[in-house]
Amino acid sequence: MHTTEHHWITTPITADILRGALDLERTAHGLLPHRLPAWARAQCADGQLAMVEAQPSGVRLVFRTRATAVELDTLPTKRVYAGAPPRPDGVYDLLVDGRLTAQSTVTGGNTLAIDLATGTAESHPGPAGTLRFADLPDGVKDIEIWLPHNETTELVALRTDAPVEPVPDRGRKVWLHHGSSISHGSDAASPTAIWPALAASLGGVELINLGLGGSALLDPFTARTMRDTPADLISVKIGINVVNADLMRLRAFGPAVHGFLDTIREGHPTTPLLVVSSILCPIHEDTPGPAAFDFHALGSGRLRFLATGDPAERAAGKLTLGVIRDELSRIVEQRSADDPHLHYLDGRDLYGEADAAELPLPDELHPDAATHRRIGERFATLAFAADGPFADHSA
Repeated sequence: MHTTEHHWITTPITADILRGALDLERTAHGLLPHRLPAWARAQCADGQLAMVEAQPSGVRLVFRTRATAVELDTLPTKRVYAGAPPRPDGVYDLLVDGRLTAQSTVTGGNTLAIDLATGTAESHPGPAGTLRFADLPDGVKDIEIWLPHNETTELVALRTDAPVEPVPDRGRKVWLHHGSSISHGSDAASPTAIWPALAASLGGVELINLGLGGSALLDPFTARTMRDTPADLISVKIGINVVNADLMRLRAFGPAVHGFLDTIREGHPTTPLLVVSSILCPIHEDTPGPAAFDFHALGSGRLRFLATGDPAERAAGKLTLGVIRDELSRIVEQRSADDPHLHYLDGRDLYGEADAAELPLPDELHPDAATHRRIGERFATLAFAADGPFADHSA
């Protein structure tokens, strides 16, 4: 599978050279990074959550080496949606001493065929593939290989033409973030171009990304995972999934938010904690969920979402993004009287009406690559500013 012009050294893939994963599952082929621990995964039988938490958004191999060539064998699982255009192969980003140096993909792999009309999925096995980065600069350097944010990736083997060692602690703060598919990185160009990765790079922090597509639903096991994960900065982005899943009414939402924050605070009583509401999403600003696929658009090869609720049902407690923003603002204001490290950010400050006019959401729900960059830059400016909630006051 690999070339022979180099004297290859195979290095076991272990937790000390892998960042952003909270669990490693040994499979028949290698290691599968997970972003939720096994005990949390056991508490939810939802197939959507199982799929997205195993997609390694924010997960990267990090090591120090003199190697001028690196090979990584992986077994990807690629999604194919019936009636929709083929999805591109997942992108791997190579960073050398913090700079994006190369990008590549891995062909082959397993296939998960999903029929949105019936809600069924079929798995088809495929072969592992090899990622190769060559002609790297000579000398000692720090290498990061960011795995595809939207493609399940089993790690099979790592080879280099010089020894590998873990990168020493750089003294950076760890930022733990939880959110929806937008935080997960849907429709971003590559794993370092998802908005949380961009913001982390601009803020000079280490990212642990719990952006879980379709699954930012105030689940207690997610809150307990965040409670138990060491972090210096924490943010939770709440709103869109609760609405588009039509998961709960206002009566349940408020106590659920309090409970989620209470649980995080059990493990992080004074850590800066930022609550972020949804970015502007016109279809759900005043219209409740559930969201649904527009099968007419799908038939013409376009993926598009619709809001199917009735705005009149807000009077009965149905949730919209407008209702949720008001409730989150109220909750944070109430709690911050006794919790000075708790902060609120209106998501429309990251992407609002003017942005939607310039860069509309292509499928009515998810931002494109240019919008990911805008959101990441704005978050960094607002959160990591000298007067922001994530400001570094250690100097």
